Amino acid sequence: MKPFGISPRQSRDFPPEARYLVGVSGGRDSVVLLHWMVNLGYEKLIVCHLNHQLRGRMSDADARFVQRLVERFNREFVGQALRLPGGRAGKRSARPTKVDARIDFELGTANVRALAAKKKISIETAAREARYKFFTETARRRKCKTIFLGHHADDLIETFLINLFRGAGTAGLSGMREISTRRVDNVDLVIVRPFLGVWRKEIDIYVREHRIKFREDASNKNLNPLRNRIRHRIIPYLEKILGRNIRPAIWRAAAIAGEEEHWIEKQLPDSTDAQFSVARVRALPVALQRRAILKWLRAQKISEIGFDVIESVRSLADHDAATAKVNLPRDRHVRRRAGKIFIE
Repeated sequence: MKPFGISPRQSRDFPPEARYLVGVSGGRDSVVLLHWMVNLGYEKLIVCHLNHQLRGRMSDADARFVQRLVERFNREFVGQALRLPGGRAGKRSARPTKVDARIDFELGTANVRALAAKKKISIETAAREARYKFFTETARRRKCKTIFLGHHADDLIETFLINLFRGAGTAGLSGMREISTRRVDNVDLVIVRPFLGVWRKEIDIYVREHRIKFREDASNKNLNPLRNRIRHRIIPYLEKILGRNIRPAIWRAAAIAGEEEHWIEKQLPDSTDAQFSVARVRALPVALQRRAILKWLRAQKISEIGFDVIESVRSLADHDAATAKVNLPRDRHVRRRAGKIFIE
């Protein structure tokens, strides 16, 4: 995909005249995403901002910044020509203002630190869960189940490496996709990431050319979160010792894994039933057994699903299985009885 171009699939499946959610934290990537979408004619947007309450007054200031940004875009850009510096490419011709052309603002709050402590998960994981819960609640209330997010190519390769070091298979290595669906609280949220083929340095150029203001998050320089260590230490170190830019190669590997994962998912049986047939599991090749079990556990709202959990559940289908019960995280169990596997 060319930098800041829209792919044929996005143009076909997500026309600009429809209404969409867009996640905007106030940081560089999400603010550029909003600016870019308005520039392409996406004007009936619902900007979603979650205050994670992690940085005190700074978090409150982020929320105010995003709200004022929406107000400014409605005043200056929506329904008329987007005035870009120097008349550069991307400018669109003036047209009459549409009555329903408007960017709306949705603000949510979550005590992420308390959520992380309660669930005994990392701050990063708790923040991600809180964001998607907020996105889903907004999608249900607004009857709009497609959200655009600002993840870019560097995010993709960082996610790939994080999952690789955790021992993930291709389901994890595929990480992010340009278009995917995430089920949260019985809502199938369609996630569009148009910048997955755009590098961070290209976004920096866009910011300079269009003089875009955004909020700097000082925590991005904190090396405690694993992602930041991958970004600031591990990738530069690998490039130094290998003597070349490794990012495009990792990006290609992640893209290939994503396409393969998409194909494999289509080969899997339906996973919405509360019970899973032992005979059906046995009939599948081992690779598809693991994928089918993963898909089924996710459909049953089981989180923290690792390789060991999947293998334990898969063992219930063995002819010589010595046990009919497997423990799951958070005091739940999988049992086998009368040829069926189920959760209690």
